[in-house]
Amino acid sequence: MHAPQLIFLFGPTASGKTTLAVELAKAIDAEVVSVDSALVYRQMDIGTAKPTSAEKQSIPHHLIDICEPCDPYSVARFSRDACAAIEDITRRGKSAVLAGGTMMYFHALTNGLAPLPNADPAIREQLTQEASLLGWQALHDRLASVDPVSAQRIHPNDPQRLQRALEVFMISGTALSELQKQTQSPLPMQALNFALVPEDRAWLHRRIEQRLQIMFADGLIDEVKQLRQNKVLHAELPSMRCVGYRQVWQMLEGVYNEAECVEKVLVATRQLAKRQLTWIRSAENYTTVAVDKLDTLTQLQWILKNIPHLK
Repeated sequence: MHAPQLIFLFGPTASGKTTLAVELAKAIDAEVVSVDSALVYRQMDIGTAKPTSAEKQSIPHHLIDICEPCDPYSVARFSRDACAAIEDITRRGKSAVLAGGTMMYFHALTNGLAPLPNADPAIREQLTQEASLLGWQALHDRLASVDPVSAQRIHPNDPQRLQRALEVFMISGTALSELQKQTQSPLPMQALNFALVPEDRAWLHRRIEQRLQIMFADGLIDEVKQLRQNKVLHAELPSMRCVGYRQVWQMLEGVYNEAECVEKVLVATRQLAKRQLTWIRSAENYTTVAVDKLDTLTQLQWILKNIPHLK
């Protein structure tokens, strides 16, 4: 037996978080809480690389398949859901392993949420129309003039976060970065942080390419075709903006052919991984696991040696 632990496993896409999280959970009597903004959606299995049925049967998983693709799912809702899951798990004497790659979710748990205004559909529509006319780079330039701190943190090719930062300023008159200083962590205990970071970027690129090949072979295009039959869904929903789904959706609209689509997904996934690694480099108090140098068993042994109070 051991005292309940709260462990964060974060890393770039395709770094092996899911497999390691399951093995770690088995080793320390834990349950896995997903920290992934795409895994929350039902009917989106292939393109999100959800845990397999065997993995979910071997260890309880939380915050997977909890809403429809047409439903909004915010950082605030994630924070509430994750804290509720952690409380339930630790109350039963188990540890919680929070694994994923949505870094703003980890940030919300570590630092808390700012007192931000609710979304305004009219302002969002206005910004979307401006972006269609001027481009997201123009909106990024505008954000840089009113909130340079957020502009430095948000990439011009990240329209969801860019739109939200501008929306917050337009509603409140205060920069998002200023509001975010008024925060406090909601966690019931301090987390141990482990970052799965390859020393060789080429290793990660190969992993990304291999996984994309599997996704397309397993039927990613058919999965998006099925989603498109739901008339409630459209290309601007956060769910359909997920890497892979957006590009396949555009391909099905005739924007480009399948070969071009595969290349677009590959490039977008590499860009996502780069943003994730940038966030990790700016984070604090974590232990690095060199995933390209160690197999899963050795990674597990390394982590276990770095978890205090196991007995």
